Amino acid sequence: MRRHLISPRLDEFFSGVYRLYKFILEFFKQLFRPPFEMQEVARQCYEVGYRSLPLISLTGFIIGIVFTKQSRPSLQEFGASSWLPSLISIAVIRALAPLVTALIAAGKVGSNIGAELGSMKVTEQIDAMEVSATNPYKFLVVTRVLATTLMLPVLMMYTALVAMMGSYLNVHANELTSLRSFLDSGFSTISFLDIFSSIFKTMIFGFTIGIAGCYQGFNATQGTQGVGRAANAAVVASMFMIFVEEMIIVQIVNAIR
Repeated sequence: MRRHLISPRLDEFFSGVYRLYKFILEFFKQLFRPPFEMQEVARQCYEVGYRSLPLISLTGFIIGIVFTKQSRPSLQEFGASSWLPSLISIAVIRALAPLVTALIAAGKVGSNIGAELGSMKVTEQIDAMEVSATNPYKFLVVTRVLATTLMLPVLMMYTALVAMMGSYLNVHANELTSLRSFLDSGFSTISFLDIFSSIFKTMIFGFTIGIAGCYQGFNATQGTQGVGRAANAAVVASMFMIFVEEMIIVQIVNAIR
């Protein structure tokens, strides 16, 4: 009896993995085939990047201030307050900025992609695109995945900049540190590997968010309820994969370092 119940679940799991594998493989097949929907890619970059700036700005600024305020008492106990800019820059560029940017994008962009494509699926707009000789996968999926992959590193660097600005304001208010000395101290411990690894992993995060949102939207069913489930599943799946990828990439980078 138990064997009868487990087998369908395993079959469903592995069939889902296979469908996701085919979905990702189709992306790389369509990526280099004309026509190249550059206008749609630019529009999606605007949607992913520019429309995320207010939330990214507020979050990054608060992270810089809060992390600085939380770190100061611990460093003061050891008489190492001068190391505060270095600590903040390492934490922000190596971990906080990539992870926070990816999680915000997963919640905002991933859910939006899942809901948008899910509504198009259940209202048969995707089928109508196929009838009109338009490749829906290339126009809808490739453009959105490209936009998230390209824009996440840009948003990450912006988040790091805003977080460092918030940290500087807090440090300046307490120690009257100049901007030049703050930047010199902060970036003296940052290497090229730190910046490269952060950019690389945010590209991976962006690809994951785009694929998760598009896959869930393309496979939405059962009307408006399916649209809501697609948006929710896109956020949950992308956030879960972001944490797994973060753990793997950190291990690889630490081994190289």
